[in-house]
Amino acid sequence: MKKFYLTTPIKDEDIEDIRIGDIVYLDGIMVTCRDVAHRRLVEEKRPLPVDVANKAILHAGPIIKDLGNDQYEMIAVGPTTSMRMEKFEEEFVKQTNVKLVIGKGGMGAGTQRACKNYKALHLVFPAGNAVFAATKVEKIIDAQWKDLGMPETLWVCKVHDFGPLIVSIDTQGDNLFEKNKIEFNKRKEAEIAKIDKEVQFIK
Repeated sequence: MKKFYLTTPIKDEDIEDIRIGDIVYLDGIMVTCRDVAHRRLVEEKRPLPVDVANKAILHAGPIIKDLGNDQYEMIAVGPTTSMRMEKFEEEFVKQTNVKLVIGKGGMGAGTQRACKNYKALHLVFPAGNAVFAATKVEKIIDAQWKDLGMPETLWVCKVHDFGPLIVSIDTQGDNLFEKNKIEFNKRKEAEIAKIDKEVQFIK
């Protein structure tokens, strides 16, 4: 496991040596982007009003305080389940050239292909740390698609030292969650075999 510090804009060569299980901390621009924004881009073919090329998106529906005069404060920004975006993510990455996709839990084959073909990473922010994550947001510099409501708005954030982010899919297309699943299933079968020898069920 290695630790990396990335700053947007991110180039392909910045992430080509990062592997699953490595830890990343991010400086620069990160945009919250959930289900409806993905659907608008991919299904409705509406271009994103925010340029996320060579930047990061976060699967999250944050809690925001409106300070007035288009000024906002991040109160909490916990990741939401990334797998909900799986059916859109490959096309999303292809169209936007986003380099970091951050969320909770693993993603599937489409995102693996996207990370490999278009040189991107999927990373996991530890769940249950929404208030801590908000302290890493230095400023909200823009808000787009506010008609979607607070959770689905594209909140454009300037972040510092945002992390720790655990790499779950790397630019080789390796998937940490899938590899762990195979290993855990092997261990499970071995444990079940042991238990079967020791336990007699009452009939």
